[in-house]
Amino acid sequence: MSQTPAKSEIETSTIRAISLRLIPFLVLAYFFSYLDRVNLGFAALTMNAELKFTPLIFAWGAGIFFIGYFIFEVPSNLALEKFGASRWIARIMVTWGIISGLMATVSGEWSFYILRFLLGVAEAGFFPGIILYLTYWYPAEYRARFLAAFAIAVPVSTVIGAPVSGLLLGLDGAMGLKGWQWLFVIEGIPSVLLGIVSWFYLTDRPDKAGWLTAEQKAWLAAKLNAENTAKQAATHLTLGQALTSPKVMALSLIYFGFVGALYGMQFWLPQIVKAFGLTNAQTGFVTAIPYLFGTIAMILWARHSDATRERVAHVGGPLLLTALALGVSSYISDPTTTMIVLTIAAIGVFCTFAVFWTLPTAWLSGTAAAGAIALINSIGNLAGFGGPFLIGWIKEATGSTSMGLLVLSLLPLAAGLLVFLGGHETKTEFAAAKQ
Repeated sequence: MSQTPAKSEIETSTIRAISLRLIPFLVLAYFFSYLDRVNLGFAALTMNAELKFTPLIFAWGAGIFFIGYFIFEVPSNLALEKFGASRWIARIMVTWGIISGLMATVSGEWSFYILRFLLGVAEAGFFPGIILYLTYWYPAEYRARFLAAFAIAVPVSTVIGAPVSGLLLGLDGAMGLKGWQWLFVIEGIPSVLLGIVSWFYLTDRPDKAGWLTAEQKAWLAAKLNAENTAKQAATHLTLGQALTSPKVMALSLIYFGFVGALYGMQFWLPQIVKAFGLTNAQTGFVTAIPYLFGTIAMILWARHSDATRERVAHVGGPLLLTALALGVSSYISDPTTTMIVLTIAAIGVFCTFAVFWTLPTAWLSGTAAAGAIALINSIGNLAGFGGPFLIGWIKEATGSTSMGLLVLSLLPLAAGLLVFLGGHETKTEFAAAKQ
């Protein structure tokens, strides 16, 4: 284990000020981003029957989001670097909130596909944009824990959002709207409001932060400049070189395996749980259980990765755990045992999420980082189409999700093995850690 140097008062106060200012707001924004993306899984509990959607139609609609997301991801992230986080994040949030609310107008198969595609277009660039944005503020040795603090919005959106979504379905008939329509409308409004706030609240770069002292700005600039100098000395890549780098392609494939497992579970877990014979409200609370444990594990795992300055086992190990758990779950029919195994799968997924983004940000900087992060995220998120579609296709063919989960387990298995084969630029990442 590497020895961590003692922290100075200026370092401690700077990181604290940044974290108090940015992390709570970004977590809240990502919470609604993710909720508006995956609340479809709960809407499906009543919407599918009312609109006569087959498992395959639902799978297409769930997945087509990621096609629009894929096409516009890299341009959106480059726009964030050009125009600044405050303006671009505001644009993204307002448009996705409006389109998410418009999901209440879905009346058939094609309106479903079109709005889900447009939602992906609107949201493209948000997540990789925030990953890039956080590299403007946090030195390497803090990155995993604060990436995890931001990413906590994903499991928490289900811990809180699943019960809330289940209860919103109970509004069926209020003011002439179905319960699933209320779900989309009510959960879309906060995104629009937060988008407007972000225009005024977010600070684009540390040198513009009036809420940091001159000493704090100087310490942070020196720290981040030293890291960027080390990165440039090790690998100075243009945007084109970064986008065609074999390492970036490998990281994209790893992320593909992770995302396939994440969304395969996310979109289908409510229907798996509902099949236990539970009500919609009960389904919401039970679905939240794996994500609650995943939240706790993610934070602890990220802190451990930062403390040990080890990344490979902290990304590859959880992926293999997820693969094993998903594979085992396909052979189980008992509800309690199924939930235990799927909870283990969720723990693996979110422990991976906590540390994965330290891999590319360790050796990329500037425009190359903006483009590469967006490319990794966009290619990886194609699995958001593939994972749910795979389960839907197999469910329609067999009448069960079990075989789908078994096939799905191959994605994190391949990703985990690729992590261990690829290694990591540890020396580059922590080259400036002693400053």
